Amino acid sequence: MPKRGAPPEVNAGSMADIAFLLLIFFLVTTTIETDAGLDRMLPPIEPPDTDVIIKQKNIFQVSINRDGQLLADEELTNIKDLRAKAIAFLDNGGAPSGSADYCSYCKGKRDASSSDSPAKAIISLKNDRETKYGTYITVQNELVGAYNDLRNREAQRLFKKDFTDMEAEYLNPETPDNVREELKEKVKRVQDLFPQKLSEAETSSN
Repeated sequence: MPKRGAPPEVNAGSMADIAFLLLIFFLVTTTIETDAGLDRMLPPIEPPDTDVIIKQKNIFQVSINRDGQLLADEELTNIKDLRAKAIAFLDNGGAPSGSADYCSYCKGKRDASSSDSPAKAIISLKNDRETKYGTYITVQNELVGAYNDLRNREAQRLFKKDFTDMEAEYLNPETPDNVREELKEKVKRVQDLFPQKLSEAETSSN
């Protein structure tokens, strides 16, 4: 029997059980944020039946060094000018009229020393191991933006609607199936006009 006037004793025998239950509760209900990466869909690996010969003029080389300096076709370039240079390369249409590679919808300079057609044009991106991630993402966005600008132009010409809007609607799971089926053909048609051939070369260590 406790002494009169003594403070009441607290039964702490179940405190460990309560703490354990609270720990489980917070683990189950807490949302852990994760870093978002690049939203890119890689093409399936399909080894070519024969060796493909790529002309040097059909490759637009972009390099980023450790200091964030940008070289586009061996010319020091500001990032804000990169998209315009990429568009000029992709839209050049340098193949001669009447050839199999001739691009009738291209509006470029048709320089014979630059890319023959959008189907032949390849953008090669190479960065240094010490390149800042933010710089790398910005360059990637500008190159993808060049493709989207040209695709938007052709989508407006063919369907009076931006390609990016059609693609977003097509990829939206809430879009009705019949609408998605119609958009699928349109999206593929525009993609075929300017196929995205963005290649990443092996990272440099110096």
